[in-house]
Amino acid sequence: GEKTYHCIQCDTGQRIHTGEKPYHCSQCEKYFTWKDLLANHKIIHTREKPNQCSQCDKAFSHKHSLVSHQRVHTGEKQHQCNLCDNAFTQKVELASHKIIHTGEKAYRCSQCDKAFLEKPHPILHQRKHIGEKPCHCSQCEKCFIWNYLLANHRRIHTGEKPYQCKQCDKAFSQKHGLVSHKRIHTGAKPYQCKQCLSLFCDYRHPPVFALLIKRVFLTLHMRIRH
Repeated sequence: GEKTYHCIQCDTGQRIHTGEKPYHCSQCEKYFTWKDLLANHKIIHTREKPNQCSQCDKAFSHKHSLVSHQRVHTGEKQHQCNLCDNAFTQKVELASHKIIHTGEKAYRCSQCDKAFLEKPHPILHQRKHIGEKPCHCSQCEKCFIWNYLLANHRRIHTGEKPYQCKQCDKAFSQKHGLVSHKRIHTGAKPYQCKQCLSLFCDYRHPPVFALLIKRVFLTLHMRIRH
């Protein structure tokens, strides 16, 4: 392997302190401290995705991306907010959540009173105002404002259901479907009718096959009773 020179100041190689980056990518201007970092970077150019998820058809260039993705299936939330009890699957989700506590929103939309933590967010948000939908589904005529909405929509075509209930064999294509389903097991009824104070598991209108479970859905209750 690569010969390293032990640093007398700490437990790492001296390049950490000197800033030396002798390994150059032949396809771009990037330089790296270590040979294995260069090898890891080169995957960007080859588009190779050797890290396959065992629970769905997703594949990733880097192992850390696969590890991060697998939390969708396991439900693991290792990124804990130090100001409240909320925890998140992704580090970026935690960063976005912390806005609630700090109130810091430096980037404002020029057309409404919305404000955002990061510069790209108001640019993407403005698509709502101008009606731009640049994210096209290759299998149908649907178009979407954001890529994540397109990714969610594609599951209609692929049949992918990455959100698995741990208490039964049900699986869902969308996260909100799993969250709503879990209330069947927990008995939670967070939606209350303001007119008669009845409690319900779900706010949305039910699909046709669930019409018999009338007390689950607040919207159906409002139509029938009030």
